[in-house]
Amino acid sequence: MTSAKSTTYSSTRGCPTQKSISFRTAVMRGLAHDRGLFVPDSIPEVSPEELESWRNLSYPDLAVEVIAKFVKEDEVPRDVLEGIVKKSCAAFKSEEVTPLIKVDGHYVLELFHGPTFAFKDVALQMLGNFFEYFLSTGSNGGRLAVLGATSGDTGSAAIYGLRGKEGVDCIILYPHGRVSEIQERQMTTVPDDNIHCVAVDGTFDDCQDIVKASFADKEFRDRVKLGAVNSINWCRVLAQTTYYFWSYFRVTDAEKVDKVNFSVPTGNFGDILAGYYSRRMGLPVGDLIVATNENDILHRFFTQGEYHREDIQKTISPSMDICVSSNFERYLYHLAGNDATTLASWMSAFESTGKLTITGKKLDKAQDDFKSAKADTANTLETIKRLHSEHDYMLCPHTAVGVSAAHQLNTADAATVCLATAHFAKFGDACSMAVTPLPEIPKELSVLGSLETRSSRCPNDTKVVQAFMERRIEERVESHKKRDEKKKLVKNLVLVSAVLGVVAIVVSAIKRR
Repeated sequence: MTSAKSTTYSSTRGCPTQKSISFRTAVMRGLAHDRGLFVPDSIPEVSPEELESWRNLSYPDLAVEVIAKFVKEDEVPRDVLEGIVKKSCAAFKSEEVTPLIKVDGHYVLELFHGPTFAFKDVALQMLGNFFEYFLSTGSNGGRLAVLGATSGDTGSAAIYGLRGKEGVDCIILYPHGRVSEIQERQMTTVPDDNIHCVAVDGTFDDCQDIVKASFADKEFRDRVKLGAVNSINWCRVLAQTTYYFWSYFRVTDAEKVDKVNFSVPTGNFGDILAGYYSRRMGLPVGDLIVATNENDILHRFFTQGEYHREDIQKTISPSMDICVSSNFERYLYHLAGNDATTLASWMSAFESTGKLTITGKKLDKAQDDFKSAKADTANTLETIKRLHSEHDYMLCPHTAVGVSAAHQLNTADAATVCLATAHFAKFGDACSMAVTPLPEIPKELSVLGSLETRSSRCPNDTKVVQAFMERRIEERVESHKKRDEKKKLVKNLVLVSAVLGVVAIVVSAIKRR
């Protein structure tokens, strides 16, 4: 009897050299070399009987079962997978990892109990530990230079997942002046020398373009051993599927419903994509609601079939201030019938014109897969104010967008889960526009203002950023080399001293005879 094989992955854009690759390679490579995103070649199914057998598992044990549907023993031994998952979950303040509570007649899934108080901790703690395992077992010669772009929360979550990891340099680009003060301080107060924060003179999309251009630069990519932490990395999407299963169980424990709806604040499309894959696996998911702020390219796509790029508007929910959703390509690939040729032509047209339009059966299919709604600043502030005044519960601006969307679509009921993507305290200035005074904030966030910060400023120029990366990596490697040489010297001196001490004792003993 042959053992089960892990799921393999191929690029959405169909390059022959980027087909049927392993989970390890997909994680370490991040972005496919043809600039596509890795998607699973097959999606494992969970039968109703298997699903029910998972109901009473703890969150870590459930995560092991879900991930193991894709990642078998031929890729990661079961005991190693269990260790990676449990180590990742141990970083959370709640035993449930992502607790579910009922507010205002619907459910809220609190995804902000990790070290940086944002949902991205769920995936990035996991990704950091997978990186560590793969590097320690032969990948990349033990070296990895992670380059990521952040609109606020990915950066700090990546940093906390990768700080101090042996062989890893983490370089995070963020748009100067376009993240909240707490978000910036969460990144720039981390002192570990393998962490490098870069404020770019531009928008999040500019930062994301630098990341994509760097992955497309073969010489640079190979020279620095480039890796990705953004949700273009498949591991992040996979890690996030668990909380859809978890919240489904908790809702159906309490309510007599057959399917569960999810309203998801959406910028880069990675979070809600995990829900889409969960449904494809067999989880009884009802509506998947794409909730956007004024930067509503996804809402326009799902209502009109128009994925048309527009200038970014600065809003009070900055993590969603994105006009091109990097993860959306994965869904478009499936919408194209898993046809890489069609997908590649769509993306080529979009990249040259800034427009992609679908009609007819394709649009019908997209609207069957997802619902959508847009919440502007007024909607967002009203939602924050109402839930606080009526239920004494604080939402961050992004979560409020998701709650508003559920109400707009008349699904804010006991069969619906709104994903709470961050703690309100990360966006104090925005929340204080709706609620004053604000409730007390966690001490981990309140102390950030007193800590020393460390960051660099770069123009919106790929080559300048790449040169900065190489310089910082070289400086850190040289520093570690000197540190290791010093440790070796000290160790040798201690050894010599010990030997001399033994010799002295022996000589003394001989003399006494």
